[in-house]
This record gives sequence, structure tokens and C-alpha cells, in this order.
Amino acid sequence: MKFLDFAKVYIRSGAGGAGCISFRREKFIEYGGPDGGDGGSGGSVIVEAVEGLNTLIDFRYQQHFFAQNGQHGMGSQRTGRDGEDKVLRVPVGTEVLDEDEETVLADMTEVGQRFVIAKGGNGGWGNLQFKSATNQAPRRANPGQESIERTIWLRLKLIADVGLLGMPNAGKSTFLAATSNARPKVADYPFTTLVPNLGVVGIDNVEFVVADIPGLIAGASEGRGLGDLFLGHVERCAVLLHLVDGASGDPVEDYKTIIQELEAYGGDLADKNRVTVLNKIDALDDEERAFIKEELEAVTGVPVLMMSGVSREGVPEVLRALRDQIDEDRLRHRKAVEAEQGQEDAPWQP
Repeated sequence: MKFLDFAKVYIRSGAGGAGCISFRREKFIEYGGPDGGDGGSGGSVIVEAVEGLNTLIDFRYQQHFFAQNGQHGMGSQRTGRDGEDKVLRVPVGTEVLDEDEETVLADMTEVGQRFVIAKGGNGGWGNLQFKSATNQAPRRANPGQESIERTIWLRLKLIADVGLLGMPNAGKSTFLAATSNARPKVADYPFTTLVPNLGVVGIDNVEFVVADIPGLIAGASEGRGLGDLFLGHVERCAVLLHLVDGASGDPVEDYKTIIQELEAYGGDLADKNRVTVLNKIDALDDEERAFIKEELEAVTGVPVLMMSGVSREGVPEVLRALRDQIDEDRLRHRKAVEAEQGQEDAPWQP
């Protein structure tokens, strides 16, 4: 399945049906009076988050979505049929943006979540509604409410517990392939990974989801390489796993480059919890490992782990460190939710 995380969509809700001008015509009834029915309401355009999707590729082949119009009212006090809603099924983690590509209209973070992006028009009143003591035979009816037409953008941000960061060819896809059943393309050249990949990783009977994105290079925030387009997919992660290639010419400079790109991207990404790991230690001897690790710890100010995705040396320790960070993030989030609920439930005080 091809991957697409940004799509432009044209939508239009259904217009309301017009009310009917009609009078009762029946034998032996001289003054039948008005009996025009109301028009039906138009259908709405709804965005729904569903399971089983991880791409917006369906919206490449169909960009126009129109809800059904309401039926006009009819005589004999018959109301028109309501128009059918149009439902756009999107993956969990999709943001609905306005035409300016910046204003977030909805963030679909839970399965089954629904958001009405364009409400259908109300049906118009028939002449029966205008009957009064002073006007027994009204000859007026309302037209239905007009439809809403707009352009929206859908942006997918994958929901994962861990996001992989690093320069191209740092071993991110190798790590994902070694620890999960995901099978990303692995080769010895930069930008082997062109689209994000997800994998489920397990350690000590605990499972979590890891997202692998294309590598970053210096100037990615200005559009170099593949740019920072895919950084949005790790915004929702609880922790970032920063892999530093120990076999590169200057691992410390590689680390600084990634941090600079995170800061240039903005948001809370640069402040997220990070686990820094020196990768590809199978290509280093003990003296080189100790030297590079000491240099990295001097720059990061935190302990640096070491591992090799090929020989699997140090991989369990890295996974346990990630699990601990995820548990801390979930506990912090749970306390924040409980605090908000406690404030809402607290009695009012002057």
C-alpha cells in the first residue's frame, strides 16, 4: 500500500429541500386549507477515525465528496426525505485543516471519533407552517437552506510510542527490523527509507509501537534532502530514540545536527524525552567505543547507551530504557487528566 500523509479534499454538504405550497382539495370540503409539507434537511459531511488505516492514499483518487440534498416538501402534509450524510473515513491521528493549511479544525485521535465538517442545510417550511388566525390560506413557503462548500486538508500524524531519529544510514530501519516484525527496506546508502514505517516492539511482556522516519540532514528545515516533512509523525510520541552512527566520521557533529533541526522545526519536539544511543558498535573496538561514548555524554549531559542492530548487542537494554520512559509519560499524562477532572468536580466557591 502506498503511503500518503497529506491530501486536499473538496466537500459540500447537502442543501435543504424547499417547502411546498399546497392546498387540500377534496370533494365536499369547501375550505380545505393549506397542507404543504416541509422540505427535508440536507446531509452533512462527517470525518470519522477508523481502525485498519495508516495512509491517506484513498484521497488521491477521489478528492470530491458531496452529501445528498434534502427532498422538497409535498402536498398532503408530506415532509421531504432527509439527505444522506457523506462520511470520510480517515486513519487515527489525522488532523483536519482549513484551506489555509494552518488552522486545525479537528484532531482525530481516537477510534470512532466523529467530527461534522460541513452541516447540511435545514429544510424550508411549507405553507402549512404559516397558517394563522388572520391568514387561513397562506401562499408562501421557505426555500431550503443552502449547502456549505469548502476546501479542507487532511494531514496524517502517525500515533506511536517511540519515534526514531538520526542521520541517513544511521541504522534506524535495521533497528526496527531487528526488534519487530516490520520489514522496512534496509540498504547501505542514505535515504533508503522514503516513507515512515511502524513496528510493534516487545520487551519483558510489554509491547509498544515504534515509528521509523526518513533521516534528517543539515538544512532539512530549509528543505534539503527530504526536508522535515516527516517530523510530524513523531510529534505524538512519548519518547524519541536518537540513534548516532558510531561508524560515521564525526558522531558528535551528527548529534548536534539533529538537535539543531529539531529546534528549527519548532513545537515541543526539541523538549521531548530522548534516549540517545551510539549505534553500530560492532564496527568499533573497545577503545573507540569508550572514547566516542565519553564525547557524546559530554555534549548531551545524560548517559548514552550503546548497541548494534546487526549483532543485537545492547538492544534489550535500549528497549527497557524506552519502556521506562513510556511508563513515566503515561503516568504523567494520567495525573494531568485526574487533576483536570478534580478541578471540574470541585464544588464552586465564591
